[in-house]
Amino acid sequence: MKKYMMFLGCLMLLISCKSTPEKHSTVRSVKVDTVRVYGQAGSNLFPGKVMPASDLNLAFRVSGPISKMNARVGAYVRKGDLLAQIDPRDYELQLAATEAEYNSIKSEVDRIIGLHEKGSVTPNDYDKARYGFQQISAKLNAHRNALADTKLLAPVDGYIQKRLFEPGETVGAGIPVISMVSAGSAEVEVHIPSGDYIRRNQFESYYCTADIYPGKIFPLELIGITPKANASQLYSMRFRLAGGEGELPGPGMSVMVTILYRNDEAETLSIPLSALIQTDGRASVWVYDPETGTVTTRQVTPSQILTDGRVVVSSGLKAGELVLTAGIHSVKEGEKVSLIPAKSETNVGGIL
Repeated sequence: MKKYMMFLGCLMLLISCKSTPEKHSTVRSVKVDTVRVYGQAGSNLFPGKVMPASDLNLAFRVSGPISKMNARVGAYVRKGDLLAQIDPRDYELQLAATEAEYNSIKSEVDRIIGLHEKGSVTPNDYDKARYGFQQISAKLNAHRNALADTKLLAPVDGYIQKRLFEPGETVGAGIPVISMVSAGSAEVEVHIPSGDYIRRNQFESYYCTADIYPGKIFPLELIGITPKANASQLYSMRFRLAGGEGELPGPGMSVMVTILYRNDEAETLSIPLSALIQTDGRASVWVYDPETGTVTTRQVTPSQILTDGRVVVSSGLKAGELVLTAGIHSVKEGEKVSLIPAKSETNVGGIL
């Protein structure tokens, strides 16, 4: 019994004196994805619509009943052609009365000027006569313009699109009477997303195609890009159909616009949306270093979310780098990690 108690005591002593087992550090397993080039120099295709160079709604600057309507829907008109006219009788009478008043005042002013030169008229009377003449002159010009404005002339060469009033109807000043489109070079309008807008300096050339003209390509000249996005976060681009042989797509036709990019410009990149984290209020990612097996955080500038679950970034990364897509909330700066093998035919679940 005594020997047993001594053995038990020694055993307990050995256990208590045994050194603490060495702790083995746990290497976290993470998933990574490659930073890809987005929209590498090439082309993008956008639906567009042909618009008239000018879509005009013409109106009289005076009011009255329409006495003539020469415009015919679909007809081609030249600049200066008479399209419609308001009954001018009241404006002719108004001008005749003003001309008579003008002649009377002018004779009186000429007499006062002559007397003023002789010193027989006071400066106050002379000033009244001079200002009165200026007033009647302005009135005469206004009534002459009003009579001229009873005629509605074509401002440009083009085609009559619609007649909004007919002869005998009374129209007010400024109310559209005729709608027409100019005969100038037609324009094409498209709407592009922000991801392409930020690459606008890479745009090199443009052309469009139309189903109604199979096999034909129509060159385009860029007119401008709106600097502000619309409610759908799209930017409007407007092109001019460059002159060429044969018939061009007409206003209202649908076309497909191709934008070609230069090869010598820096490209934007894309990463999975799951790689993004927030660090100090800014977007960042964990970048994996294959040589050391460690991860470091890096700030990035996202610009667009794509439909395939990726995000376009304009700065902070390089093409070909590896970013973490799983385990991003559990790693620390400089931590060594191990990669989860990618899915393959023999590793369908991606867990082997």
